[in-house]
Amino acid sequence: RMAAAPPSYCFVAFPPCSKDGLVVFGKNSARPRDEVQEVVYFAAADHEPGSKVECTYIEIEQVPKTHAVVLSRPSWLWGAEMGANEHGVCVANEAVVTREPASESEALLGMDLVRLGLERGATAKEALDVIVALLEEHGQGGNYYEDGSSCHTFQSAFLIVDRNEAWILETSGKYWAAEKITEGVKCICNQLSLTTKIDAEHPELRNYVKSQGWWNEDSDFNFSEVFSLDDDHIACCSGRESLEKQGGDVSAQAMIDVLRDKDSGVCVDSESFLTTASIVSVLPQDPSFPCIHYFTGTPDPSRSIFKPFIFVDDVKLVPKVQSPSFGNDDPAKKIPRFQEKPDRRHELYKAHEWARSLLENDQDKGQKLMRIMLDLEKQGLEAMEDILSRTEILDPAEVVVFFYDCVDTELKFFK
Repeated sequence: RMAAAPPSYCFVAFPPCSKDGLVVFGKNSARPRDEVQEVVYFAAADHEPGSKVECTYIEIEQVPKTHAVVLSRPSWLWGAEMGANEHGVCVANEAVVTREPASESEALLGMDLVRLGLERGATAKEALDVIVALLEEHGQGGNYYEDGSSCHTFQSAFLIVDRNEAWILETSGKYWAAEKITEGVKCICNQLSLTTKIDAEHPELRNYVKSQGWWNEDSDFNFSEVFSLDDDHIACCSGRESLEKQGGDVSAQAMIDVLRDKDSGVCVDSESFLTTASIVSVLPQDPSFPCIHYFTGTPDPSRSIFKPFIFVDDVKLVPKVQSPSFGNDDPAKKIPRFQEKPDRRHELYKAHEWARSLLENDQDKGQKLMRIMLDLEKQGLEAMEDILSRTEILDPAEVVVFFYDCVDTELKFFK
């Protein structure tokens, strides 16, 4: 039996389920417990014809122009678990297991495809087209974990969202199917979820599964049934009910509450896996308002705070949530890979470890610290709500330092 895929959860809510004409997106990234995620920003860039880009394991052709992106990523790899670009596109991935074993040969990782979709797609549909074209050309494969002792491989699913619509994209090897969503609440997790409503697919998908003997045309084509191992494709989304209960009031705060919920299993804290980072994005359907992206940059959202980021020119970089860089000496870049594990903790991660031990060992002080942190988060959320209810244009100078200041204040509390 193949190893279980890490139980991450991704959500999107559209009006009328969400508040004030906002599309709300969220993800908890479940990864090996000791893995560090960093939050990194890359400005838009022009590239020389013929240039290449070095992804986690392979090099591919670069495009003439890449969009500005902000990413939450395991700090040993090139891609990302989740992120957003300057055009209000958000992408998150899920590792999934299908009846086809995932390839151990190094190719693009699902996480590389998240970043490539964001850098190259100005809408959700463009990002989807980018991802499936790269899948066709380069394939997916290689180790999902920083582990020199064994190779953990998975297929990929993606939630791709913009101000108007979302796409759920599920893949097995280079084959794929996708569903478009424009209303209600959707959740994807570490199992296939697409059934018979398919709005786009690989041109050879049905011929391929017929040739494998997995489907004959006697029944409706159901993607999850065809590609899942036995009875894996059960409804997995415990967080969806909590969002649907909000009845038209899904806000950034409601999404954060769902991501913090340990009882539902959405906030993972198990022997093998931990929610190592989280994101919530608010995308106003009215394009005159900015999109707001909240990142934790630290593990366990129930003990972390969500800090707002808005795309503006010359946004202030935040080295304190960036892991140290080891350049070409990085064991992730040398063959054989992962022969040692360097210390990838960034400054906020280290401070957060101290806070976590306080929460575990000194209840009174821990509770007090948590109250102060949640108060800081609330101020950020209220400031953002204020921005989204204003009529005058946003002054970029006001938001250039938002994320930087929030991280800085959080660090001061920990000290």
